[in-house]
Amino acid sequence: MGEAGSLKRKTVSGMFWSLGDLIGNQGMQFLIQIILARMLLPEHFGLIGMILIFAALSNSLIDSGFTQALVREQQANQTDYSTVFYFNLAVSLFIYLSLYSAAPMISRFYQQPDLIPIIRVLSIGVMINAFAIVPRAMYTKEIDFKVQMQANLAASIVSGVVAIGMALSGFGVWSLVGRTLAMNGTQTVVLISKKKWLPSLEFSGKSFKRLFGFGWKLLLSGIIDTIFSNIYYLIIGKQYSAAQLGYYTNASRFSDIAAQTLTSSIARVSYPVLSGIQDDLARLRQSYRQLLKVTAYLVFPVLAGLAAIGEGLIRLVFGEQWVPMTLYFQLLCFAGMLYPIHALNLSILQVKGRSDLFLYLEILKTALFSVLIVAAIWLDTGILGLIVALILNSYLCLFINTFFSSRETGYSVIEQLKDLAPFYVLALSMSLTVFAAGNTLPLHGLVVLPIQISIGILFYLGGSKVLRLQELPFVFQLILPIVKKNAPVK
Repeated sequence: MGEAGSLKRKTVSGMFWSLGDLIGNQGMQFLIQIILARMLLPEHFGLIGMILIFAALSNSLIDSGFTQALVREQQANQTDYSTVFYFNLAVSLFIYLSLYSAAPMISRFYQQPDLIPIIRVLSIGVMINAFAIVPRAMYTKEIDFKVQMQANLAASIVSGVVAIGMALSGFGVWSLVGRTLAMNGTQTVVLISKKKWLPSLEFSGKSFKRLFGFGWKLLLSGIIDTIFSNIYYLIIGKQYSAAQLGYYTNASRFSDIAAQTLTSSIARVSYPVLSGIQDDLARLRQSYRQLLKVTAYLVFPVLAGLAAIGEGLIRLVFGEQWVPMTLYFQLLCFAGMLYPIHALNLSILQVKGRSDLFLYLEILKTALFSVLIVAAIWLDTGILGLIVALILNSYLCLFINTFFSSRETGYSVIEQLKDLAPFYVLALSMSLTVFAAGNTLPLHGLVVLPIQISIGILFYLGGSKVLRLQELPFVFQLILPIVKKNAPVK
């Protein structure tokens, strides 16, 4: 079938297992989240939300950009892997000791004494995660997401059982701590046992210098991005009650199930695939354009549709006590629509080795986001104003990211926006139609939701036919052979 056909099969197979991970793992986590939300209080989720920024920042520091460096490195060897492993382990120990010592100070900042033991126990997950970074990079480099899906699904099940058992036993917020540690531990054990890789007793300064030379800019970019992606947990946790932060935390996690998980699913497949053709500009541009269009076609209707059915969905699955988070969730869905597009644009910069430009972009976008956050706080617009600032930032960053990626691929900003426009308009029209149907049908929520979803699917598929969007048959042509191949034999 040739090199192009092999690349297509490899990409689609990776996407299939990556999406399988999305459906299985995130579906399971969503189910667990629903059960825990009905058993625990918003305040419990708010307490965990207060320290999310520290956990996320810790994981960025441990990775140090080495995962991307290893994936991009076409001739990575045992010495490279061992060097990264020992460095990650040392950094994780340093971070754990730092968080352990800083726990009282963080507790005083939020005026929440209960945070001290929570931080000290939850930080153990930082060291557990360090053991899985190299095996995960190996699987990603091989575009093998089947094992990662198995690890994530096993982790979701085990952590869910642990958390629900603890919640039933009256452990409250500690149920969420136990869930996180159980998830980290299970993922690490499965990845290590499946890969059967052990580090050599060697640390190469030459390997470290080469890999860190590429990765440090991504590390700094990741730190900046992590801080500003999680800054709202810090601001809301400090300025508002734990319950308010709990509403925002669950709204954010609920929308992230679709937005960030789809982003991760697409980015982790596209990066190794595009890295393999980084020197063939014509193929890179063509493959990137195809990925961008298919991504928009699949992601836009999911997020727009979730926003349309937000209130009924939250009332049904989380219960009445969580209805105040509805508007947060709906707005975050519209911000999240563009996350996968951002990820693809930034992947191009990594593929082309432009970690310097990646860092410059992160600083530029951080400055922009800072202005928007300060404006929202100064105008005293509350949590809703902060979320609106997030939406504005997401749409403004679209122009910034596409401009710089176009310089590396020749795929101009105008071309990208023209390619994205039909999917965006169709998804938005579908969302408005579904929302209107939910507000006009004189039926109970249990009946309205399936009707709304059916209307949304029919509207989007019908619109695809009317507009003659090639992505509909393209998606079916790519997915069906994979489904048939992996279907159980009778």
